[in-house]
Amino acid sequence: MNLIIAISFLVILAALLFSIGFGLRFYEKQRRRKLVSMLRTVTENGEDHHVNLLIDDQPKDAVQDLIGELNFTGHIQKVLSESGLDWTMTRLFTTMGVTFTMGAIISGWIPLGAPPAVRALALGLCTGFVPYFYVTKRRGKRIDLLETQLPDALDFLARSMRAGHAFTISLEMVGEEIHEPLGQEFRALFNEQNLGASLERSFANFARKVPITDVRFFCSAVLLQRQTGGNLSEILNRLSQIIRERFRLKGQVKAVSAHGRLTATILVLLPIATLGGLMLTSPGYLDPMLQSTLGRKIVMAGVVAQILGNFFIRKIIRIKV
Repeated sequence: MNLIIAISFLVILAALLFSIGFGLRFYEKQRRRKLVSMLRTVTENGEDHHVNLLIDDQPKDAVQDLIGELNFTGHIQKVLSESGLDWTMTRLFTTMGVTFTMGAIISGWIPLGAPPAVRALALGLCTGFVPYFYVTKRRGKRIDLLETQLPDALDFLARSMRAGHAFTISLEMVGEEIHEPLGQEFRALFNEQNLGASLERSFANFARKVPITDVRFFCSAVLLQRQTGGNLSEILNRLSQIIRERFRLKGQVKAVSAHGRLTATILVLLPIATLGGLMLTSPGYLDPMLQSTLGRKIVMAGVVAQILGNFFIRKIIRIKV
C-alpha cells in the first residue's frame, strides 16, 4: 500500500514538474518571439524615411481600390492582426475547412429538393465563412474599444506632460495605466522607442497597427510638434475634445438611422425565415419551383435582388462621422 502511494506521489510530482517546465518554456518562447518582432521592427529599412500618416484619407481611383481588394492574403493577415487574436492564416483556413465539411455533412439532413451536391456546396459555403465572420466581428469590437479608450489615453498623456514628465516616460505610463487593448499598443510604442527606433518609424508602426483615423491625427500632431515646436499637451487636450464631440455626433446619427438598420435586418431575415418555415411545415411545397427551369431562375433573381436591396439600404443608412 505504501509503495502504491509513493509511486502515485512520484507520478503526480513528475506531471506537475513537467507542466511547470512546459509552461515556463512556452512563456519564454512567447517573450522571445515578441522581442524578435520588436527588434525586427526597429532594424528593418535602416534609413529613416518620411511617412504620410494621413495617406489613407486621400482619395483613390477605382483601379487602386481594385488592386487593394485583390491582395487577398494581405487583407486576411491585416484582419487577423487587427482582431487581437493569436490566430495564424493556417489556423483560420483550417477552421474554415472544418466548418465547411461540417456544413456539407449536415446538408444531407435538410429536406430540400435540390441536388445533394448543390445542397452540400451551399450550406458548406455558409458555414465555412463563419470563422472569418467571427474574426471580422472581433476586429470590429476591438477597433470600437480602441476608439473609446483613445480620448482617455490622450488626456492622461497630456496631464503627465503638464506634470513635468518627458514624452517617452508619459508613453510608458499610459501603457501601464490604460487597459487593454490600447495599453498594449502604447507599450509596444514605448518599447520600440526604448530600443532605439526613430520617432517617425515608431509612430508609423503605431498608426498601422491601430487603424483609426484619430490615431493618425495623434501621430501627425506629435511629429509636427517635434519639428515646429508648440504646446503638445494643449494639442492633445483639444484632440481628445474633438474625438469626444465626434462620438457624441456619431451616437446621434446612430439613433436617427436605427429605423433604417432595423428595416434592413427585417427585410433580410424575413424571406429566410419564410423559406425555413415552409421547409419545416411542408417539405415538398417548393419542389415544383426548384425542379423547373423558370422556377430556379426566379429563385436566383430573388436572391440577387435581396442582396442588391440590402447593399443599397446599407449604403443609405451608413453615414461616416
